[in-house]
Amino acid sequence: MNFSFNEEQKLLRESLEKFVLRDYTFDNRKAYRALPDGYSPQVWKQFAELGLLGLTFSEDSGGMGGGAAETILAMTAIGNGLVVEPYLPTVVMAGGLINQAGSAAQKQALLPAIAEGKLIASTAFGEPGGRFDLFRVKTTAKRDGDGFVLNGRKAVVLYGAQADRIVVSARTSGGASDTGGISLFLVERGAPGLKVTDYRTGDGMRAADLVLKDVRVGADALIGEEGKALPVIEAATDRGIAALCAEAVGVMQTLNALTLEYIKNRQQFGQPIGRFQVMQHRAADMFIHAEQCKSMAYLACMKAESSDAKDRTHAVSAAKAYIGKCGRVVAQLAIQMHGGMGVTNELPAAHYAKRLTLIDFNLGDTDYHLQRFIKAA
Repeated sequence: MNFSFNEEQKLLRESLEKFVLRDYTFDNRKAYRALPDGYSPQVWKQFAELGLLGLTFSEDSGGMGGGAAETILAMTAIGNGLVVEPYLPTVVMAGGLINQAGSAAQKQALLPAIAEGKLIASTAFGEPGGRFDLFRVKTTAKRDGDGFVLNGRKAVVLYGAQADRIVVSARTSGGASDTGGISLFLVERGAPGLKVTDYRTGDGMRAADLVLKDVRVGADALIGEEGKALPVIEAATDRGIAALCAEAVGVMQTLNALTLEYIKNRQQFGQPIGRFQVMQHRAADMFIHAEQCKSMAYLACMKAESSDAKDRTHAVSAAKAYIGKCGRVVAQLAIQMHGGMGVTNELPAAHYAKRLTLIDFNLGDTDYHLQRFIKAA
């Protein structure tokens, strides 16, 4: 498989790298996190101007017609800068799902708005007690006239309190663990009966828990075919997992660079600690882990677009399990090499290590994806 980038993609990478260096400094990120919504609307507007928010949408939908390579470049840059803006839930997952399964009217109404930075979106697939199994859906959607009434709970919805639209999975038939009978609905922010509990995650991002009590939606809120949404949910989630893998690579790259710079300058016994052989071995281990993860992430992003569900699952879960394991090793080595300073919030390394650790738990942890990989083999 060819992982080389063409000239346009190289220019995109350069512009993203310049943006992160210039506008996404550590101090700026702290200021963005402290804003009411946990991210900067001004930065989100800049993303729209750069074309990032419509990167993978068709030109008819206000996008640039990009694919897996563009997702890799965008998410790696997001990892480099520890970007807190809701790119993953809005563009990759919700936007990608609507682009894949939405009606013409839904695409026309939502995708250009996302590309222009005027609409934040998210997905609500996980439920309390459901772990990472996407088919464990207790939330129900009962027909009521021309529409549906939704009741249930959703957990850890990324930027759920900030989203203008949330794609909610709900059961229109079958039991709580059946693979059939699951449907998808668009729920608007502020819908009567929707309770949203917003909170900050350990890595500085935002998430929310949802309670839906007699939330009414029209027939036009249904995405795709009623009762047959699980394959669409799995495909959207796999795209999100692959994107997270690419982000993890960006986090590792910057964390490695910060650690290398630290051991070059930190003096002990009259010399930089980077001259000690044990430090050199650890730095080499961190570099090797990051390079191996890059290959796995690239493969996952390419396979995430596959129509072969088994092939896609195999590659994506292999990457997520491997990168989750390596990410923890890189984070722990970086903290050890920074010494006591490595766990303080004043040092960027601590924030990168937290993000790497939390990525392992997003959309399925290492153990879950090892089991999923085995089942798909």
